[in-house]
Amino acid sequence: LRVEVLGSGAHETMSRPLRFATARDLFDAFPSAGKDMKAQPTDQPSIDFCRSLLAGAVPEEAVTFCAYLLPRRAAVWWGHECLSNVPDTLDVQDRQMLELARDWVGEPEEERRYAALDAGMAAEEKTPGVWIALAAGWSGGSLAPRGLETVTPQPFLTARAVNTGILSCLARVSLNDRAAVL
Repeated sequence: LRVEVLGSGAHETMSRPLRFATARDLFDAFPSAGKDMKAQPTDQPSIDFCRSLLAGAVPEEAVTFCAYLLPRRAAVWWGHECLSNVPDTLDVQDRQMLELARDWVGEPEEERRYAALDAGMAAEEKTPGVWIALAAGWSGGSLAPRGLETVTPQPFLTARAVNTGILSCLARVSLNDRAAVL
């Protein structure tokens, strides 16, 4: 896996192995993935499983699978890039939220994570960009406001938020263009 991220004003590359070698490994680690998808785990390598989902009857499940498959920081960046590639579907709030997510990916510091979390939680409407900001905010640290007792986010929250952000953006695409965008 090779993911380009924005860091310190320049692009850098994160090359990391996928978190799970097989689809079954992923489903075993994240029972929530089994609730989010109809596909049943197999012992296929993760990339092959993802390709079969993309070619299957519900190709959107490939998005869900990838949201869980990628490490959290890479998943947030992937969500950012997916939304950025369909700019006509984004409003001002989406763009602002994507900037917060981008800032956290570039420099994954606690202040940037809290900025994304706070803005995402304060948003009245949970738009695609808000979900990507929340994905960054839920990537670690605490869900509680600064200074209060730590509330550790559930490990599946980032994946679910990335998935929701991407799929809700896809829902804004015309049916005629959906397959190409996906």
